[in-house]
Amino acid sequence: MPYSMELSYNNRLEFFELPVLPDSIEFKGDGGSSTYTIVGLGEISVIKDRSLREIRFSSFFPMDPSRIYREPDLQNGSDNKSTYFEPEWYVQRIESWLASKIPIRFIFTSDAYQVNTAASIESFEWSEVAGSGGDIEYKLELKEYRFYSAKKVELPSDTTKATKTARPDEKQIPKTYTLVAGDSLFKVAQKVLGDSGRWREIQKLNGITDAQLKTLQIGRILKMPS
Repeated sequence: MPYSMELSYNNRLEFFELPVLPDSIEFKGDGGSSTYTIVGLGEISVIKDRSLREIRFSSFFPMDPSRIYREPDLQNGSDNKSTYFEPEWYVQRIESWLASKIPIRFIFTSDAYQVNTAASIESFEWSEVAGSGGDIEYKLELKEYRFYSAKKVELPSDTTKATKTARPDEKQIPKTYTLVAGDSLFKVAQKVLGDSGRWREIQKLNGITDAQLKTLQIGRILKMPS
């Protein structure tokens, strides 16, 4: 299996293999254990999920196409030459990926070890080497990225919350009413009973004839229906 390294972006819409493989690559990841002291037991170690893996390497982007090199894939019959891009092209790609704040994908393949992970670009340093004819040296630091999304949390309904009920009418209907100037049975029914349509009840209860409706005496005491 050939030794190769690939960086890609946006589901491989943009990608490239490193034109010159680094002399070494560093992988760093802590186990994530924590140490606690328990009374009566002493010191114990609690193993947690491992920390995100860090990846570091350095190499250069060559100006001379003849210096492009990657391990040949003898099994599939491919040579060790890669597609040529000028050094600035690689720098622009990585800089644009870094600015997008979107994780890239890092693929490392060798006989002994394979890594295929989403990663964030933590640091990218580069410089043009004097006297190298345009080569650009660089250092790249990546950090493993774990995709996540906010989960919708549904709060349980408060079944114990009291239902708001209409406030009861605390108004007491008087047993009698004394007529004042301008009163009519229609107005009295509305004022005292809250329903003008009940004026006939007042008329019947007090023995008032239809002829007397227009000549009601001020000060007369009328009985009110319950």
